[in-house]
Amino acid sequence: MRHAEGPLLTVDLSDRTVDETGCSDVLGAFIGGRGVGTKLAYDRLPFDADPLGEENRLFLTTGPLQTSRTSFTGRMSATALSPLTGGLLSSNAGGFLSRNFAATGYAAVELVGASDEPAAIHVRDDRVEFEPVPGLEGALVSEVTEYVRETHGLDAEHVACVGPAGENLVRFASIMTSEHRTFGRGGLGAVLGSKNVKAITFDGDLEPSVELPDAATEIHREAATADHVMKRQGTAGLTAFANEVGALPTRYFSELSFEGAGEIDGDAVETRKVGKGTCSQCAFACKLPTRDERTGLETEGPEYETVMAFGSNAGVGDIRAVMKSNDLCDEFGLDTISCGDVVSAYLASEDRFGDADLVHETVERIAYREGIGDRLAEGIDRVHEELGVENWTAKGMEFAAHDGRALNGQALAFATANRGADHLYGSMYTHEYPLVSPDAAFDPEGFEGKPERLVRKENHNALLDSAIVCRFSRDVVSEDRLAALLDADYEALLAVGERVVDLERRFNNERGFDRVDDSLPYDLPGFEAALSEYYSMRGWGDDGTVPPGRVDG
Repeated sequence: MRHAEGPLLTVDLSDRTVDETGCSDVLGAFIGGRGVGTKLAYDRLPFDADPLGEENRLFLTTGPLQTSRTSFTGRMSATALSPLTGGLLSSNAGGFLSRNFAATGYAAVELVGASDEPAAIHVRDDRVEFEPVPGLEGALVSEVTEYVRETHGLDAEHVACVGPAGENLVRFASIMTSEHRTFGRGGLGAVLGSKNVKAITFDGDLEPSVELPDAATEIHREAATADHVMKRQGTAGLTAFANEVGALPTRYFSELSFEGAGEIDGDAVETRKVGKGTCSQCAFACKLPTRDERTGLETEGPEYETVMAFGSNAGVGDIRAVMKSNDLCDEFGLDTISCGDVVSAYLASEDRFGDADLVHETVERIAYREGIGDRLAEGIDRVHEELGVENWTAKGMEFAAHDGRALNGQALAFATANRGADHLYGSMYTHEYPLVSPDAAFDPEGFEGKPERLVRKENHNALLDSAIVCRFSRDVVSEDRLAALLDADYEALLAVGERVVDLERRFNNERGFDRVDDSLPYDLPGFEAALSEYYSMRGWGDDGTVPPGRVDG
């Protein structure tokens, strides 16, 4: 089995010391990325750690394919205890950071403790530098990357950093890289902020490489030549379709379609596209640098989830306003999904849907924890009663789009996902719109056959996150091709994904998570039976817990 190579670098921020240890056994068993981050966290993180305390550890990892020139591999993973959900959580980001990380020669970097002053950490192939950066307190993401460029000669693709939201411990703050790419869900930016780290950079002269089969060339060629709507519109192209089938959350989840969808959909984004954007080595180029000529606003995207959160869910039918919300989140370092949903909850409480100026004002208040922003920065789960709105979260995480009331398999996926109401953990929506071949499609209503498919999807996605391969590769990277890339039987690889899901679940069980947490803010006929069937297929107890011997034996 092909896996990541290199030692684990532990950076102790309290003592300003570093240590290298071998981790070949973990790499061999868990490949890289999310798998390695999860196993290291399971072994090294106290089950009772405070997500915002010094005992939390942040793991940054790559996989074996980040040393290749294959499309869909320009990503890396981050793992830690989530300040938003309280559970173990991994998030991955695209862009260009992963190749520079790989050039340092490390398979994983672990941040422990906390700095006693704002710091930047510079990881090189021959040293680690601790730099006090008091002048960067409160700096926006673009200001941090410009500082690194001016003082260290490194472009944004070498930088992972936080904006004011991370410093201020907003529970859904992001870690940003390449300025517009994000380790978005779950608040890992607040973990970095709690450690008083404003930025971490990676640079090295090592040129690790991996020999891959012909499948890699085929994947790269098809990525370059494919005629795909995502190359023109990104994921925003889903907006009109989701609206038509009644799966587009609107006005804080009170409706399932938006009369203004045509003003914020993929066509609206495409008309403002000013070039092609991509991730490292990827020929698919589905990222969208955009510019609004009337206002001069430049950003990247927005993608469909952001269109939902700051558009339909906020009752805002102006693509310029959504673009500005997207840009503000990138600059402050905020997850657009959670932030947009939180702002939408606030608009609901104030009966101010559609007020774009209030949206933008509230985003800034959240980032700086000013006024009502201080409470909203805690997330919907902690503030919904105060606002007098329903608690639209699962495991404390705000919902992504692809509404489960219309797509019932996705509802089950939202409930079972170890990291909360995230659409990419199980990705059942792809089978229910459907975005897959007819033989793999499901009727969106009901749960027949879906628990079995969900188990396989979650395992497959955990495998992709360990390799690391982009989710948008689904039309190009088949199971056979993925097996060839990783030099192993596909079913054996799927078992690795299963172990990752088991470890996440068992860790969260130790923190008190069980069946009660696998719940939804709405009722669906047959849901409880489908949940029990899902547990049975995973070999878990009907209470949603993993038998200890399953992961510790």
